Amino acid sequence: MSRLKKLFGVLWIALGPAAIWYLVRTAAAEIGKNPVIDTKIQWGVFVVVFIPIAIGLMIFGWYALQGEYEHLPGRSDEL
Repeated sequence: MSRLKKLFGVLWIALGPAAIWYLVRTAAAEIGKNPVIDTKIQWGVFVVVFIPIAIGLMIFGWYALQGEYEHLPGRSDEL
């Protein structure tokens, strides 16, 4: 199970920048199609809100890769 957690840690670390890149690319394309202030504000809010979420995803992946989730409190492995 710990190997699976580390594998998913790598996945989360890679998924964060990929999601940011895709979001920014999509925002630029949508703003290019309809360059009015409403579209710019909408996509600007999407990007500003999502970037910290993606950074948190990368931090979560880093902790999983480092093995921080190996022994969670309150969990019984004797079952």
